[in-house]
Amino acid sequence: PDYNGLKMVLGGETLSGEAIQKLRERLVNNDLAHGDGGYRQHDIAGEYLARIVSDVKLARPMKIIVDCGNGVPGAFAPKLYRNMGCQVEELFCDVDGNFPNHHPDPSQPKNLQDLIAALKTSDAEIGLAFDGDGDRLGVVTKDGSIIFPDRQLMLFADDVLSRNPGAEIIFDVKSTRKLFGWIRERGGRPLLWKTGHSFIKAKMKETGALLAGEMSGHVFFKERWYGFDDGLYAGARLLEYLSKQADINATLHGLPDTINTPELNIKMAEGEHYTLMDTLQKTARFPDAREIITLDGLRVEYADGFGLARPSNTTPVIVLRFEADTNEALERIQADFRRVIHQAAPGLALPF
Repeated sequence: PDYNGLKMVLGGETLSGEAIQKLRERLVNNDLAHGDGGYRQHDIAGEYLARIVSDVKLARPMKIIVDCGNGVPGAFAPKLYRNMGCQVEELFCDVDGNFPNHHPDPSQPKNLQDLIAALKTSDAEIGLAFDGDGDRLGVVTKDGSIIFPDRQLMLFADDVLSRNPGAEIIFDVKSTRKLFGWIRERGGRPLLWKTGHSFIKAKMKETGALLAGEMSGHVFFKERWYGFDDGLYAGARLLEYLSKQADINATLHGLPDTINTPELNIKMAEGEHYTLMDTLQKTARFPDAREIITLDGLRVEYADGFGLARPSNTTPVIVLRFEADTNEALERIQADFRRVIHQAAPGLALPF
């Protein structure tokens, strides 16, 4: 593998940026602490399931399909939702790290095709999918539409704000701009923030926000939960919310939508993506922009859409995303970004 999957936490703080570089310096300089430690083992599965089932309640029984992609959630998700009162059809719930059926990444539509097909032939109302370690949720409607995480966050915001008017809700720079109005209309305070697990968690701690979400599929509940991202718990809260709706398909299809691109990547040599981003932040001009946000790369807000270019925190790529009210607006915004990127890096191959 090219990359590891380690997250390091010290005293409740997820290490990133400067803090993780300081740890590297200590390792290089052999500046290490010595002493006696220990460890203990504890099977938390029973308590975990009981804690969720004791608090998250369905208004009526539901029939669902769960696709675990042979990841770890397969050991827990079917039991959790059955204990909540759901009838559960299982897809790929045997845990197998070889992932023989499809990659367990619900952010990629190609990994949801089995779930979409199963919903067509089943009388299940909705499909849930999880990533390999269970901290991200994918949602598919009865007719096979994918409800991407920024639109999932609209439902969670509606629910949380019904009990907590005035609450702050955080979403990352890759998310739809429709969240701003949706949250304000329900009496909440929207806050746009940097993409990244560690950044979102730190901002939640700083602001006391009750809910946060990332376009990648991580949703963090502080209301009724512990403020960490858990796809199985997010699925439980979604089912609780939908079980109270008169028509769940009308609710899901009634969410504000836009014309948008998936996440697009410009692959570069290590470090080059940061250099290009610095240049763009200093030199790029957008005459038609309503607002230029530089907290994480460049997010440019227009009257009818937005464009985003940001450096990935984990790989040497520039991440791009575009959203607009019409196809014409989308093409115009993309042309604006094409212009400024080619001014800064002539000849760079672009994925749009």
